[in-house]
Amino acid sequence: MSFKNRKTRAQIPEVNLVPMMDVLMTVLTFFIIISMTLTGQQMAGVNLPQTAGDGTTAEAEADATLMIGLDRQGQILLENQPIARSELAEAMRTFLSQNPNGSVLLKADRELTYDEVTALLKTMRDAGGDRVLLAIDRS
Repeated sequence: MSFKNRKTRAQIPEVNLVPMMDVLMTVLTFFIIISMTLTGQQMAGVNLPQTAGDGTTAEAEADATLMIGLDRQGQILLENQPIARSELAEAMRTFLSQNPNGSVLLKADRELTYDEVTALLKTMRDAGGDRVLLAIDRS
């Protein structure tokens, strides 16, 4: 009687990578979308200038911030709503009196001349003193 030499082939387990890749792509997409929404407040029609420094500028940390924009056409925006230059100082004084630790942030378009930005900064400084900040784009 002869015994047959049967080689038993051990089954090698296989890892199915497709479901794992689907989960990883979903998580990655989630974090990309969340990071894009948390990058900061944007003002319509205003492209901020970029900084040439090494990124060591102090960040504005205040209880409340009033955002004022200056678009390419020189129009002043108070919280994304157009406002006249004559009404801006009163709106700032009202905001700063209601928010003692608040600050005013100017987001000026990078295409504007320095004179246009400094003229508005002077008006804002006269109304708000030392709590006027200028926004830049760090990217």
